[in-house]
Amino acid sequence: MDEHKPELVRGLGLAAASSIVVGTVIGTGIFLVTSTMLGAVKSPWILILVWVAGAFLSLFGALTYAELGAMLPEAGGEFVFLRRGYGKLPAYLYGWTLFAVSKPGSIAAQATGFALFITVLFPAFDVTWRQFAFSLGGSEFTLRIGGIQAIALTMILLLSAANARGVRVGGGIQTVFTACKVGGILALVALGFGLGRGDWGHFQERAVGDLESGAWALFGVALIQALWAYDGWNNLPMVAGEVKQPQKNIPRALIVGMMLVGGLYIITNVAYVYVLQPEQIATSSRVASSVASQLLGPFGANFIALVAAISTFASLNGSILTGSRVPYAAARDGLLFRPLARIHPRWLTPHISIAVQAIWAILLVFSGTFSEIITYVIFSEWVFYALVTAGVFLLRKREPDLPRPYRTWGYPWVPAVFVGCSVLLLVNILVEQPIQSGFGLLIILSGLLFYPLFRRSGRDR
Repeated sequence: MDEHKPELVRGLGLAAASSIVVGTVIGTGIFLVTSTMLGAVKSPWILILVWVAGAFLSLFGALTYAELGAMLPEAGGEFVFLRRGYGKLPAYLYGWTLFAVSKPGSIAAQATGFALFITVLFPAFDVTWRQFAFSLGGSEFTLRIGGIQAIALTMILLLSAANARGVRVGGGIQTVFTACKVGGILALVALGFGLGRGDWGHFQERAVGDLESGAWALFGVALIQALWAYDGWNNLPMVAGEVKQPQKNIPRALIVGMMLVGGLYIITNVAYVYVLQPEQIATSSRVASSVASQLLGPFGANFIALVAAISTFASLNGSILTGSRVPYAAARDGLLFRPLARIHPRWLTPHISIAVQAIWAILLVFSGTFSEIITYVIFSEWVFYALVTAGVFLLRKREPDLPRPYRTWGYPWVPAVFVGCSVLLLVNILVEQPIQSGFGLLIILSGLLFYPLFRRSGRDR
């Protein structure tokens, strides 16, 4: 049988597509970043405004991606959009960045986060069996082998195997656990308001520090944290080739999903401020846990650990499901290693891409370098977000007759605002984090070393 004959199957309905949006966006951010944000802006009102701004900016990006996804419903998402708008080289650099560092690093971080929440529930797993220190290229690395790494490895293998068995399996897992995580967060919010143990007067207070000395100036710093919590809305188009009726379901899932996430994040943070004083929030490393403990006592910490574990599990599954489609699409076009384009003849999934992604992520789990990778790729991710969104203008001008089942609401202002804010955000990151931004650019440009090889291989095919 010809190894390239099987095709991906459209097995994801609207519910599964929506759960991919919600499930991959809601990870650990909503449980953790509020303290850092309030520590920067000081004012609870400005904190809520940051979450609102992040919701609208992310929704603007999703509205634009919805047009592209419905217009080009193929596996690969941003790779497909960049290839159509700018050509093979920018698309390849995106595929290279995601395959080599971005998605495996994200998967490793999510799997480790899941393991950390499990150790809160079961402290016996929080052990280190072996630890090795070594130097490489002048940098010091530590290899750890313990309970956390074993849990993370197990989750990556199990979910990768499940997703390799069929897109309906991965989509079903995503739908169930996304519903559970949303239910858990709503339960916390309901308890926060329903038990009557909060005080609306907290909104008139401020966190420790001088409100007049730059709360608005640090708005952008807090916004970066919020956008990290909102990140993941771009994942659905990666599996556009497997969504049923993509011309309708991709826009619906992106728009409804991001509206749900935005509303959930905003009401959750209102509940945080209602229950806790601002200075308590600013000094808490785990805000959701602090709120639950205030409401439910010792049981609250375990409740939040369980909700966070479920949330991270769904986010991890969504990343494994969607991330493997980009290397598949790039390899199909001859821009990455050929075996990555293979589709399993029975399960009709890119099983080789899923397996390689899992192996690379597991290596990062044991090396402990995934946190550095996440820091470095934030800059590169927003470079591609801006390029893809700007591609809407380019494609409307170049290919005006291309069928567009959905057109971006608020065009041209919505994509223009997103591109403009993306540029401002990139400038802010360059100024505030020049070293991390530099590494992000190096990660992107490192793909140029292999580009001639893949181009030759693609021509030979």
